[in-house]
Amino acid sequence: MVNELPVVVVGAGPIGLAAAAELRERGMNPLVFERGATAGAAVGEWNHVRLFSRWAELIAPAARRLLESNGWSGPAENTYPSGQDWVNDYLMPLAKALGEDVVVLDTEVVGVARRGRDRVVNAGRDSEPLSVHLRYGDGSEDRVLARAVIDASGTWGAPNPLGGEGLPALGETAAAAVIDYRVPDLDDDTVRARYAGKHTVIAGSGHSALTAIIALAEVAKNAPGTRLTWVLRRGEVGSTFGGGETDQLPARGALGQRAEQALDAGLLTVVTGFRTAAIQPTDGGRYTLVSDAGRRIEDVDRVLVLTGFRPELSWLSEIRLGLDPVLQAPVELAPLIDPNVHSCGTVYPHGARELSHPEPDVFLAGMKSYGRAPTFLAMTGYEQVRSIAAAIAGDQESAHRVELTLPDTGVCGGAGVFDDPDADTANNGGAGYGRAPQQQLITLGTAAPARG
Repeated sequence: MVNELPVVVVGAGPIGLAAAAELRERGMNPLVFERGATAGAAVGEWNHVRLFSRWAELIAPAARRLLESNGWSGPAENTYPSGQDWVNDYLMPLAKALGEDVVVLDTEVVGVARRGRDRVVNAGRDSEPLSVHLRYGDGSEDRVLARAVIDASGTWGAPNPLGGEGLPALGETAAAAVIDYRVPDLDDDTVRARYAGKHTVIAGSGHSALTAIIALAEVAKNAPGTRLTWVLRRGEVGSTFGGGETDQLPARGALGQRAEQALDAGLLTVVTGFRTAAIQPTDGGRYTLVSDAGRRIEDVDRVLVLTGFRPELSWLSEIRLGLDPVLQAPVELAPLIDPNVHSCGTVYPHGARELSHPEPDVFLAGMKSYGRAPTFLAMTGYEQVRSIAAAIAGDQESAHRVELTLPDTGVCGGAGVFDDPDADTANNGGAGYGRAPQQQLITLGTAAPARG
C-alpha cells in the first residue's frame, strides 16, 4: 500500500517541477508543495537577473516532453532568459501542465518524519510511510503520507552572513538596514538611489558578486561620488574572474571579463585577505568594517553580502540524514564536489546512490544537495531527479546510468583555486554528471547573459 502513496516534492522551482515531470512520466503520483504564491517563487525574487545559461540548458527533458504534449512551444534555444523569463515562459506553464492537484501553492512543509516514529526508533523505518507535515497560508495544519520525499527546496532563503567565521559579524544584525544579501535591481530608481553617490562594499567572490560589480560600475560611471570596494576572503584575486574565452558557457566567461574590465577601469578597489569580524557604526551615520586582523574599511554606506547560501535543515530534524560534516552535502556526494579539492569545479558522475541517506526514500536534490559547495548548474539538478525518479520506480539500471556531461569552466590551477568555501552559490540551474569541469548553472549574472 505504501507504493500507492504519492511522492512528495518540496519546492516548485526548476528542480522540483522537473522531478514531478520525471515521476509522472514513470507512472507515479507526484505531489509538489510550494511555500510561495506561484511556481518559481524564489526565482521570481531575482527576476531582474539574466542567466548565463541558454534556454537549451534550462529546460529539463521530461518537462519539455510534458509541455510539448500540451502544445507548448519553447523559446529560442540559443537565447539567454532573465529570471522573470524563466518563470513566465517555462516554470509557470510547467506547473499548469502538471495541474493544480499536483502543484499545491501557498503550502509550507514544516516537517518530515517516519509515520509514528521519531528519529530514535529503528522499527518500521523501512516499511512505514513518510509523514509530511504542512502549514497552509491561512495558518491551518495538515499532514500527508508519502512513499518517498524529494527535497528540492533550494538554499535561496538562507544566505551566508558577512562574518568570516560563518556566523554573523559582530554588529551585522544591528546594521541590517544597510546590508543586502541579494543582487540589487538597479533598474529600479528607488533601489539605484541607495547606491548612487555612496560607498558600497561588495563581499563575495562568485558570480553574484561579479554581477553586482558590473551593475554598480555602471552606476559609478554616471553618479559622482559613487565608490565601490570589493572584499575577498581569499588572499588574491586569482581565478575569480573565471575562464573567459575558454569557458564553454560563453556568457559565463563574458561575465568575468566584464567585471575585470570594471576593475581595470579603476571603478572599484579590491581588498584581499579580509575576513570580516565586525561592522561598527560611526558618528557620521556610516559604518566601518573590521577584519580579524584588525584591518579597517572606513566610511561605508552600504554592504552587499554575496557570499553564497547554505541549506536549511531544521525541518528535517526527525529524518536520519547522512551529511558530510564539512559541506552539509550527502556523504557520498561531498568528496565529488568539495571546493577544497576540486579546483576546476569538476563533478564526477553521481545520482540516486550518492544522494541517498540512511533514511530510506528520502533525497535532497538540486542546490540543497550541494550543501555549502559553491556553484551548481540546473543541468545537474535535472539529471539528479531523473536518476532519483528511476530509483523510486525500481529501475536501478537507469538510476545508475550517467546521461550528462558538463561544460568546462576554462579554469584550472591545482587544489585551492576555489579556496573560499563561501564563494557565491546563487540559485538556478543545473549541471549534471560527467568529468567535464563544471561551475554550475545556478549563479547570478547580469543583463548581458550572466546568471547560470
